[in-house]
Amino acid sequence: MTASRLQRFFPFLAVLGSVTALGLGTSWAKQVLFPAVGAQGTTAVRVGLSAVLMLLLWRPWRWRLSRADAKAVALYGAALGAMNLMFYMSIQTLPFGLAVAIEFAGPLAVAIWSSRRAMDFLWVALAMVGLGLLLPLGLSGSTLDPVGVMYSVGAAVFWALYIIYGKRAGHLHAGQSVSLGLLVAAMVVVPVGVAHAGAALLSPSVLLVGLCVAAISSAIPISLEMMALKRLPKEAFGIMISMEPAVAALLALPLLGEQLSAIQWLAIGCIVAASMGSAMTAGRSKAAHLARSEPVTVSG
Repeated sequence: MTASRLQRFFPFLAVLGSVTALGLGTSWAKQVLFPAVGAQGTTAVRVGLSAVLMLLLWRPWRWRLSRADAKAVALYGAALGAMNLMFYMSIQTLPFGLAVAIEFAGPLAVAIWSSRRAMDFLWVALAMVGLGLLLPLGLSGSTLDPVGVMYSVGAAVFWALYIIYGKRAGHLHAGQSVSLGLLVAAMVVVPVGVAHAGAALLSPSVLLVGLCVAAISSAIPISLEMMALKRLPKEAFGIMISMEPAVAALLALPLLGEQLSAIQWLAIGCIVAASMGSAMTAGRSKAAHLARSEPVTVSG
């Protein structure tokens, strides 16, 4: 019975572990690496070492890659690299949880754009309320740094492109697409980091912390998410991954000392609810479509 319950809750625990590991790694990077090499250098170290780890783990050269697939992986990887760079630039001046909440507008927009259900307008409105409570130009009197907000919005755009291009490479083995995608991402961000931080990137302490951050922020979350996706419908996975802004904000309280106001917590709640609602109704719509398309059978 205990083993059965553990099996049932494993996907949830895997997703929770994934978003927690990502939050821990990012918090550690902001606390330790930002003062040493800045956001650009941190992105270079994290993505570059993540690429090395995933290449060693998956050895993607074992699979053939067509020219069309190589182009899809290149676009996917470039979007991944730009998304990481923009996000790390944003959390220089924004609280971690709020930056993640704004960034979530990207996947939410992709999910809603691909659907035409009336219910989606509710999730759009809810997400807009949440973003309106956060953005400096909103009516809430927010004092968030406008430059940080623009970087977070840029991360949202590249997250949307990452999803779109990732789907084009979705038929490839996950280990192959992720490892090669990270290699391309490293080619995008490492030159930026080198230009900003120079030889400081080769400091043994920076490389050691960077390797730990790469493992915690990339290798562990990606592995856990892949295990969860094998056991969950994509819609259920989308609902669970929507916890990320809230988990990030909760982790930032003790780790970074980032206190949020009641309005900001409300904004995060609106965005999380919009993301979960979008994933939930997408699953119901798909199930209803499959039910309608199945042939009717009469028993007896």
